Amino acid sequence: MMSIDEIISEIRHSLTATFSEIDKWFDQPQVLKAYFPENGGWNITQILEHIALTNHFLLIIIQKGTRKALQNIHGLDLEATLRDYTFPSKALTEVGIHQSFKWIRPEHMEPNGEKTEEEVRRWLKEQLATCLDYLQQLSNGEGVLYKTTMSVNELGKIDVYAYIYFLAQHGLRHIAQMEKNKNEYLKSIV
Repeated sequence: MMSIDEIISEIRHSLTATFSEIDKWFDQPQVLKAYFPENGGWNITQILEHIALTNHFLLIIIQKGTRKALQNIHGLDLEATLRDYTFPSKALTEVGIHQSFKWIRPEHMEPNGEKTEEEVRRWLKEQLATCLDYLQQLSNGEGVLYKTTMSVNELGKIDVYAYIYFLAQHGLRHIAQMEKNKNEYLKSIV
């Protein structure tokens, strides 16, 4: 069983690696980013915007959770909670696998083209910094002290750390989707 320090370290690593990989997609040729896959899915520019939009709404929940977890430190026994704590990494890792389960996203998380690519890129960098800041605020395990329901993939009640890890896994899911777009595009020009 991993310690809370190891869990936080793993989440931090996952976030930085995922956001770094996402950022590289902004440097791809415009013709590739504009390519629409044959299945009618989103192009890479739209996928990048969707990631940022989804992060935006997840960060609202994470912010609230961070605040409540830090308040709960005064009324709950952190040591006892950590003794019995198991991080739901297996269920969350599934989120990072493209098309691993049916996912009906809310309409407000669909790309609308209102932001330029550069604005989306900046937004994603700000989101990473915000996630890392929340992890710093919860560096002693406090993130286990507040849970809220996540309906995606029937995850149920998850804590603040799981929400942050979910955000990173969601990014991985869409990196795989962008790779599929790229491979399809490359085959179409041969």
